[in-house]
Amino acid sequence: MKYRTLGQGLEVSAIGIGCMPMVAGGNIVYGEANADDAIETIHRAIDLGVTFFDTAEIYGPFQNEELVGRAIRGKRDNLVIATKFGFRFEGDQITGADSSPANIRRACEASLKRLGIDTIDLFYQHRVDPSVPIEDVVGTMADLKAEGKIRHLALSEAGEQTLRRAHATHPITALQSEYSLWERGVEDGILPACEELGIGFVPYSPLGRGFLTGNFRSRDALGENDWRRQDPRWSEENFDANLAIVDTIRTIADRNGASVAQVALAWLIAQGDHIVPIPGVKRIATMSDSVAAADLELSDADLAELSAAVPPGAAQGDRYGERGMRMVRL
Repeated sequence: MKYRTLGQGLEVSAIGIGCMPMVAGGNIVYGEANADDAIETIHRAIDLGVTFFDTAEIYGPFQNEELVGRAIRGKRDNLVIATKFGFRFEGDQITGADSSPANIRRACEASLKRLGIDTIDLFYQHRVDPSVPIEDVVGTMADLKAEGKIRHLALSEAGEQTLRRAHATHPITALQSEYSLWERGVEDGILPACEELGIGFVPYSPLGRGFLTGNFRSRDALGENDWRRQDPRWSEENFDANLAIVDTIRTIADRNGASVAQVALAWLIAQGDHIVPIPGVKRIATMSDSVAAADLELSDADLAELSAAVPPGAAQGDRYGERGMRMVRL
């Protein structure tokens, strides 16, 4: 495994693992999942040198952190565990954004308990809360760091100006936002700001929620309760058009003797030394395929061909529905 450094000297494996799909049922379903398989997948990833694992209290909610906690028990050393806060709950129902100091502290304590760890390595604000100044959010996170409860501060889906204000308050280690061959919006402003400020960038959904693996040729492959059925890019009106993106990637994958997913991930890794994608996985086979992308070096010609063939805006449909789009790039 190769390794990279995010901001503030935080070293992680060049590819991390998005743990969100690992819980069966819950509020976000990406196909069938099995807890035993997921835990075995995390163990195998650690054996392969993966050190970076991403979860959040909202996944499940709560169940995903508990699963990750079980998986890393006795294997905690040298791992970088990332989780996220930023929502309020009534029972297990999410009722809205909440980055008030009290809720940040509640979330931190609860995540530490569910994960079974003493310190959260990378603590993200999951979504910007317009009702709480980012300076106050970062101030509370800095207090948690001073208390030894978190090691590094991070944001998710923050806009460029919010990121700059946050970093001016306390150094930010990483920004996590959606980035892939079919979602390149961060290239305008956000990625350059991260590079300028020395902030690592962590692309989530680097494989388009599975679309860019090339394993889906029809929406019929999705279960009735699969979250992707509400994803505009997976909709009936956009699905076939977006398959053209997959076919372009497949041409280059075949040329390199690699999988479609590996080429999509290798393209991302090549966009900057501070970029560490976290493909979501739940089985050993998928994880092993994605992790191998860290060793795939595409030629300059391959990279240029991909960038030109799938330019910003090439994907048909928004990346979220209307409600989700209102919560990003704030």
